[in-house]
Amino acid sequence: MVPEASLVAILIILFFADFALSKSEKKHPVLRCLTHTLLLLQLVPCVLAEPTEVFGGLYVSTAAANAMKLILTGGTLVVAIMAQPWIERNEVTRRYEGEFYLLLVSTLLGMYVMTSSGHFLMFFLGLEMASVPMACLVAMDKWKKDSAEAGAKYILTATFSSAIMLYGISFIYGACGTLYFDDVATKLSITPMTVAGLVFFFAGLGFKLSLVPFHFWTADTYQGAPTTVTAYLSVVSKGAAAFALCTILMKVFVTMTAQWEMLLYIVIVLSITIANLFAMRQSELKRFMAFSSISQAGYIMLAVIGNSTMGIASLMFYTLVYVAANLAVFAVINVVEQNNGTTERSALAGFYETNPKLSFLMTLALFSLAGIPPFAGMFSKFFVFMAAAEQGSVWAYAVVFIALINTVPSLYYYLLIVKEMYIKKTATPLPAFRSDNATKLALALCTAGIVIFGVWSGIYEWLNSVAAM
Repeated sequence: MVPEASLVAILIILFFADFALSKSEKKHPVLRCLTHTLLLLQLVPCVLAEPTEVFGGLYVSTAAANAMKLILTGGTLVVAIMAQPWIERNEVTRRYEGEFYLLLVSTLLGMYVMTSSGHFLMFFLGLEMASVPMACLVAMDKWKKDSAEAGAKYILTATFSSAIMLYGISFIYGACGTLYFDDVATKLSITPMTVAGLVFFFAGLGFKLSLVPFHFWTADTYQGAPTTVTAYLSVVSKGAAAFALCTILMKVFVTMTAQWEMLLYIVIVLSITIANLFAMRQSELKRFMAFSSISQAGYIMLAVIGNSTMGIASLMFYTLVYVAANLAVFAVINVVEQNNGTTERSALAGFYETNPKLSFLMTLALFSLAGIPPFAGMFSKFFVFMAAAEQGSVWAYAVVFIALINTVPSLYYYLLIVKEMYIKKTATPLPAFRSDNATKLALALCTAGIVIFGVWSGIYEWLNSVAAM
């Protein structure tokens, strides 16, 4: 458990550093530098960690899980970097900088436990370790009505989804007499009780992934939360939940593959189609990105249909590319919000005239999300389509075809923002912004990912190799 142990050490160091520096004038730069350095160093144990099993099978770490932890840690590092302009906005925000980093790392620890659990209760513990600090992050702007409302909606939804999931887990325990993944896989049979357990368990995780019809909390929470937290919620949290759902369906519910594949077919089609239709209607950028993330979650789930090594590799690669592209978009939104106080799409009219570099970087990120070649997003979509088609059934081909058709409306609504920045004219465009060094670094890392992941095949080959271990 080297990655988890090192992350716990980081939590302890940050806690005592925040306490020791509470009255120091140098608290903020020291704490910020310490957090970024420790998260960067955290990448090392994720790379070096070996597959292992401890606590009698409660904790099972695989090569694929360690690779996923590496992706999640990288995304968390970028979020911590891009949070600087929001933290420095005023004295109230700066006062809670230490708490922000502690909550961020605590959420990451919960995701680590989720991805390496070998027991349903261990998985549930990790899920709650990730959800509770995330609710605190969503409500971090507690003096703002929207943030408090977003936090309340998130925690209430998380509570209901957790209850539904536990209800499903109790059905599985009643049918199998055990909650260890390996034991359940051998004892599970198709009965009304196990089918109900599968449905309830899937519904609980569907809330975390904001898949349709479990998505109603998403837009309000994304809009009300601080933009940096919204970015974290949309990519890192979603990636961990998608990987956990994928591994549990393939490993635990292998005897019920026909049942959960049909469930996935319905949810994927609904998520992609409905999210695309609603995204076209959004004028507020964070609500727009909320429905975009629902659609992207549907595409991620295509990788699960394949029920193969390629599916796991495709899911990890899609998550990696999605982290880079989505965080780049949110970094630009964050700059606009901190400098102009708005996240309306209409505010971007004529944005290219005054901020050509930010406009260009946002365009690259949007093109990647839409799947336009030669950017990485095109390859990530291609790989999940291939993984789904590998299943070989008529239903799988139909779902892939519908997903392909849905790329057209998704391209349309992403281009609406590009049109706003480059084509729409206004007499009062936003003034030229000078981004701080932290934002420049975050954008540079994300843009490098968008470009490099699209041209360097070694990334996918490595993920495919660890998925096969």
